[in-house]
Amino acid sequence: MKGTAKDLRKGAVIKLKGELFRIVEYTHVTPGKGPAHHQVKLRNLQTGKHSDARFSTGDKIEFVRVEQRVYQYLYKDGPNLFFMNMDNYEQVPVEADLIGDDINFLKETNEAELAFVDDKVIGVELPPNVELEVTYTEPGVKGDTATNVTKPATLETGVEVQVPLFINEGDVIKVDTSTGEYVERVNK
Repeated sequence: MKGTAKDLRKGAVIKLKGELFRIVEYTHVTPGKGPAHHQVKLRNLQTGKHSDARFSTGDKIEFVRVEQRVYQYLYKDGPNLFFMNMDNYEQVPVEADLIGDDINFLKETNEAELAFVDDKVIGVELPPNVELEVTYTEPGVKGDTATNVTKPATLETGVEVQVPLFINEGDVIKVDTSTGEYVERVNK
């Protein structure tokens, strides 16, 4: 489906140089001098890497129709991760490479949004935040109340994140999946 830079919108999927990208951020820039242009931040759906691009208003762009469906993560078997459609219980294998570093925040029964082009999985999008249990961390030093002091903590998926001193083993924390940073402690 062809279009121009005027059709760019956040969330749209475009094809550039044979690769698929999702538009993460979109800004229409009208500088004091020179013509207006469209500045976009892109996420490569195959590698997960972010990049920036600039388009002139008349540039031709190839838009791709992507179907998004919510699946539940089941298990890992060799190089594949298996997800299940919760409506019809169909299982879909997804190559671990397609998920990239997001695999560090994926635990069994978590939901993820799978992106399909022609019934082929081209990307996996985790929710913005996930809740994970702290399996190991050093105890905080009593009386150390300096602001923004952190310590490493290992989570149930094996990933290590920096957490505030008051976090202990067994606590459940919310982690931002895009940055891998601690968000808050979850009271359960």
